[in-house]
Amino acid sequence: MSKLALYAENQSVRIVTGACPHDCPDTCSWQIAVDRANERALDIWGHADHPVTQGALCGKVDRYLERVYHADRLTHPLRRVGPKGSGRFERISWRQALTEIAARLQGINNEWGPEAVLPYAYGGTMGFLQQHCMSDRFFQQMGASRLAYTICSEAGFEGYLYTIGATVGIEPEDYAHARLILIWGSNTLTSNLHLWPFIQQARKQGARVIVIDPARTRTAKAADEWLPIRPGADGALALAMMHEIVNAGLHDHDYVTAHTVGFEQLAERVEEWPPQRAAQITGIPDERIRQLARDYATTKPAAIRVNYGMQRHYGGGMAMRNITCLPALVGAWREQGGGIQLSVSGQLRHLEKRGLQRPDLLAGRFPRTINMNRLGDALSLDRTRLAAAHYAPRPVDRKPAPDAAGPPVKALFVYNCNPAAVAPDQSSVRAGLAREDLLTVVLEHFQTDTADYADYLLPATTQAEHWDLQRMYGHHYMALNRPAIPPVGEARPNSAIFRGLAQAMGYTDSGFFEDDETILRNFVEAQRHPLYETVTWDTLLEKGFARLNLPQPYLPFAEGNFPTPSGKCEFYSERMAQDGYDPLPAYTPPKSEESGARREERENGSAPANQDAQSLACISPPAHSFLNSSFSHLERFRGREREPLLWIHPQDAAARRIEEGAWLRVWNELGEVELTARVTEEIMAGTVLAPGIWWNKHSPDGRNVNQLTPQDETDMGASASFYDVRVFVETA
Repeated sequence: MSKLALYAENQSVRIVTGACPHDCPDTCSWQIAVDRANERALDIWGHADHPVTQGALCGKVDRYLERVYHADRLTHPLRRVGPKGSGRFERISWRQALTEIAARLQGINNEWGPEAVLPYAYGGTMGFLQQHCMSDRFFQQMGASRLAYTICSEAGFEGYLYTIGATVGIEPEDYAHARLILIWGSNTLTSNLHLWPFIQQARKQGARVIVIDPARTRTAKAADEWLPIRPGADGALALAMMHEIVNAGLHDHDYVTAHTVGFEQLAERVEEWPPQRAAQITGIPDERIRQLARDYATTKPAAIRVNYGMQRHYGGGMAMRNITCLPALVGAWREQGGGIQLSVSGQLRHLEKRGLQRPDLLAGRFPRTINMNRLGDALSLDRTRLAAAHYAPRPVDRKPAPDAAGPPVKALFVYNCNPAAVAPDQSSVRAGLAREDLLTVVLEHFQTDTADYADYLLPATTQAEHWDLQRMYGHHYMALNRPAIPPVGEARPNSAIFRGLAQAMGYTDSGFFEDDETILRNFVEAQRHPLYETVTWDTLLEKGFARLNLPQPYLPFAEGNFPTPSGKCEFYSERMAQDGYDPLPAYTPPKSEESGARREERENGSAPANQDAQSLACISPPAHSFLNSSFSHLERFRGREREPLLWIHPQDAAARRIEEGAWLRVWNELGEVELTARVTEEIMAGTVLAPGIWWNKHSPDGRNVNQLTPQDETDMGASASFYDVRVFVETA
């Protein structure tokens, strides 16, 4: 019996439809059973009628109610009483909290100007309302510094956009029709679980699944083949595949002629990339590269699922661009089940969001924009570092001189994020958060590592307790979240907290007095683009979700019509040239290889006999039981992961006399962290892997792997380079 059937006939229970808020391409629709008498949630399950959720939730969200009712849940506003970082607070009222915060903000604005205030937020919720709506209105009315949301995906997005024009791709349902599926830099069974049933359907019909990844992940184990690749080498592999396809005449001549630009220049460029050259960089034998290219070009339809892991290094944008050229080169877009998906969030580019976010409140001001990857620099009182924190995503963009960087950050608002655990260069971030002159306000469910540094800690509601409309980026269904239960304790939605702060600041615009349901209804009803005709308020209220107005099957580029300046897939991009890039696909090596011995030197034995030759590439993908840092504090999920680990290949372990279970010191120029050795052949030799993200306070030495990650920016989009890291490892 399904859970819906179990509760449907029980008159003492009501069932409320909502949606998962987390940063995941699945954007699941869920249902919650609520006891009518005491308004307590009893159970949660995936919505059976949702075509992607199909009644199932992941192992984390299936336990979401444990998060809602956890004993450590923040339920009252708190004010700091101990030193920064001590995590000592006293309870105060909402009136006190809002009045005191507003008074301190007014003082900062008067002395330093509004740009001294910095909001810091990301994907703790992906809802249109609770992620950015009322907070955008608040900070725009103030004129605060703006934040560039670059920590996750910008490098890959930019490479994809230069080639295809928008983050549009094949639907998850259509992977069931593919005959060859390349899962490239994605651990689908951990981070995109609801795609897997469609992949399994394809396999039952004879499809082959190949995982390209430095690690033998759960997905790689479940696939037909694991193709190990060195971190940061993906762009070289794609170039060599194109070399083989073009030289063997396996490209789709008709599609290339009709729907691409720059093929002649591309063919000349890939002549420089025979498989033998790529083999030295990737660690994949040249014969295997040739066969992969031929299989990809001749198997119809062929699909690629590429994710964000492979673009978190210095050359990540160009690597994504190279991979994104492949479907057009072989004409894979022609068929159902052919093409590529990074994200389908480009379908939201036509949304009318001005009424939601109210950019008019800026009143002609243009505040500076800070790159969220450089929070450590932004919180520094060194003006050179503050200037470095400014957002400059392209080569043609310039950062300001130190004397033009603007005021120091004197107030920091953190919501939907835990930067003390997740931001790069953790030591710098924590040093900035420890400044006694920095007003820090944190909106949270739990006392995170970041919350320990707060001056005011404000309890936020979970998804079970508020309204929202969930954006999707892995499928084409928008979902409405209705509150199932009243707020726990005195918790308030983000929207209500910023609404209260705006009123405490004396802001009088009507936008600060709208209730949440009205905001969402007005937003939905304001859409005029045909794509959203099917997403009506009534449909959302009745079903809980609605598909965008797209045909089925959806073949976005079967007849070309790419949303690029030329209307074609751009092997040669004039816009890239104007932005300061090589306009053709190229290979950009990891930046971390510049320090110490380069890979070729290590391989041919010419590396200098110094410690740098002993460094290892380090990647830190999500642990299976965690989602960024959102679940890593719950005992159930920490128990599943046991302890912070470092995967190391037996060859590298033997060279360092490291045994399974050994306590390790892992370090580089930024810091060090202690981890437990997992000696395994499921990681490439020369590479180590530290599953994350553990809270610092739950790590044995009070630090996590982001002690080692730099604030360096990627080639495109000024994104984070979490996997462009080299470390030294020894027994502790």
